[in-house]
Amino acid sequence: MNMPLLAFLFLLALSRKQLLGAAAPAPEQVVDTSGNIVRAGLNYYIVPTYPNAGGLTLASTNADDCPLDILVVDGYQGLPLMFQPVNIKKGVVRVNTDLNIYSPYNTDCGSAVWRLKDYNYEIRQQFVTINGVLGNPGADTIADWFKIEKYEDAYKLVYCPSVCNACYYRCSDLGIYEDQWGKRLAFSNVPLKVQFHYRA
Repeated sequence: MNMPLLAFLFLLALSRKQLLGAAAPAPEQVVDTSGNIVRAGLNYYIVPTYPNAGGLTLASTNADDCPLDILVVDGYQGLPLMFQPVNIKKGVVRVNTDLNIYSPYNTDCGSAVWRLKDYNYEIRQQFVTINGVLGNPGADTIADWFKIEKYEDAYKLVYCPSVCNACYYRCSDLGIYEDQWGKRLAFSNVPLKVQFHYRA
């Protein structure tokens, strides 16, 4: 084999190794309404983008006081919320990355960490409630992990966790399901477009 061909093959193999070893680019950072990076552990209002929208809050959706579900309210900014990425060492919130969403306030109905409610066979729907676990990714907490994804000129909330490869679950955007209890955050084919407003 002649030397030029040998040198070419060596360079080709070296370039392939460099490409295979290169780290994938990090997902895009989520930004708030002021254009600042959304960070873990800070308070934000999740605000729908439709006219006269308010925010998200907790409310009972049955005859009992508990559990509390996530509702979209108009004319009221709702409760501030925090985000904790699956990798707690990462202080920046990124799109398409598993995270917990939780309220900094205590409740009488358990933890304020968002959790996907059990499937409602009567109305064939799943809602977002609380009483989840903060951190501890795996099969036991599969219902507690959500994602933020880019959607048009803003964002959407998604349930499609990556914390358990062996688990079976249904992925879906989160939108509004309206009933006698109000505008409930639930699985939907129509995503709720949202933005994040920092609360100092």
